[in-house]
Amino acid sequence: MGPGDVLTFAQGGRIRVIRILALATRRGPAPEAQALYEDLTPPEAPETPRTGPRPTKKDRRALDALRDPEDGPA
Repeated sequence: MGPGDVLTFAQGGRIRVIRILALATRRGPAPEAQALYEDLTPPEAPETPRTGPRPTKKDRRALDALRDPEDGPA
């Protein structure tokens, strides 16, 4: 592993992609380490904003029944 290599790895539920720019000669502070790589990770899709109030338990049951009619009320 050295300068120019691209690494892809999972970190906290995300996939990160970084390109190594240089290797450090010593362990140093975070800003120094961040200068040694370029983050190529694509931006995450923005969350869909919630429209309206939170669904009630009755609303959630109705939605569940629509998604899986076999699990509906007996």
